[in-house]
Amino acid sequence: MSSITQSVDVAVPLRTAYNQWTQFESFPHFMEGVESVVQHGDTMTHWKVKIGGVEREFDARITEQYPDQRIAWASVTGPRHAGIVTFQPIDANRTRVSLQMDTDPEGLAENVADHTGILAHRVKGDLNRFAVFIERRGQETGAWRGTV
Repeated sequence: MSSITQSVDVAVPLRTAYNQWTQFESFPHFMEGVESVVQHGDTMTHWKVKIGGVEREFDARITEQYPDQRIAWASVTGPRHAGIVTFQPIDANRTRVSLQMDTDPEGLAENVADHTGILAHRVKGDLNRFAVFIERRGQETGAWRGTV
């Protein structure tokens, strides 16, 4: 099992950054390799991803969600992984988004990506693209403010 920790400072208020992150179906706009995410109910998501030419589908359960603070998840099918994303205000108009993910890569391509740092680089890129996505919009595409 490998662990990845990355963060990005986003030039939007905390509530805006958090609200956008709850819109899982928008993830393909800024996450490399994510083809689609469909949310089923308050806690289940179904993902289609393509990494290094390998297509995978899996389900993940949201295990913790506290508005403007954190969202945690764990896979329930497919490659084993779990993580947490936290939101910390820097000031009234800037937010630090931090992601920690534990993953158990499957197959040769995923193991190579993990051992060579490509996976950590991809996560950092995804966070940077999230920052660009929400900063350009200036407002969230939606919000889910429930607690899990």
